[in-house]
Amino acid sequence: MRELPQSLTPPHNGDAIETEIQLSRRAVLSGASALALLGVAGCSQTLDLPALQLDGVTTGSVPIRPSISVDRNITSPDVMYASLTDGGFTVPEVPYHKIKPEFRRQIVVDETGEQPGTIVVHLQERLLYLVQPGGDAIRYGVGIGKDGFRWSGRANIQYGKEWPVWTPPPEMIARKPELVKWQGGQPGGITNPLGARALYIYQDGNDTGYRIHGSPEWWSIGQAMSSGCVRLINQDIIDLYSRVSKKNPVVVV
Repeated sequence: MRELPQSLTPPHNGDAIETEIQLSRRAVLSGASALALLGVAGCSQTLDLPALQLDGVTTGSVPIRPSISVDRNITSPDVMYASLTDGGFTVPEVPYHKIKPEFRRQIVVDETGEQPGTIVVHLQERLLYLVQPGGDAIRYGVGIGKDGFRWSGRANIQYGKEWPVWTPPPEMIARKPELVKWQGGQPGGITNPLGARALYIYQDGNDTGYRIHGSPEWWSIGQAMSSGCVRLINQDIIDLYSRVSKKNPVVVV
């Protein structure tokens, strides 16, 4: 038994000795309990809850969101929409901060129910989805046709072109006589309405006249102002074009 400090009064009738013995007994019992728990747990740092008859089931559940894949072309907006040189043309930088975040290129959980490789255009949402394997989709903001100029249905991409020539149809020239100068076709370039790429939509082997294409008018994304085609930011159509086989199914709803 340890010595009491000299400044303290010695105990009477063994009271302090009895107290110390009680305290030591408690410490031993506590240590024994801890050792018992470790023994049940097999000397592991993790206790075996079933063996201890404890309820390890949580009340309620947290939904587990499917994992999102990583893609080297889906990065920060300042990288995706920076100026670039393509086909001898300089595509201007897009002021992405003026475009709503939901219309910027991104990877999302696929909710279309379509097979991988399918292009799905939601006219009301102003969004285009390219369905990926594994439950993902790459999503792009789009501009769509004005009322009376929209098309919907199932079709396929027949072929695609880089920096395509744009030829206004006769009915468009009738509405806008100033376009007569392009009745033989406007060469591809930065001011061309079809932008950097065009994907041509065919249904049952026939040209629908509708395209998925780029546009220099980035401010029109999210709007209904085209003559029926689906338009993307030039940087986005370049990305989409690089991912399709030119025979992909297309669903416009």
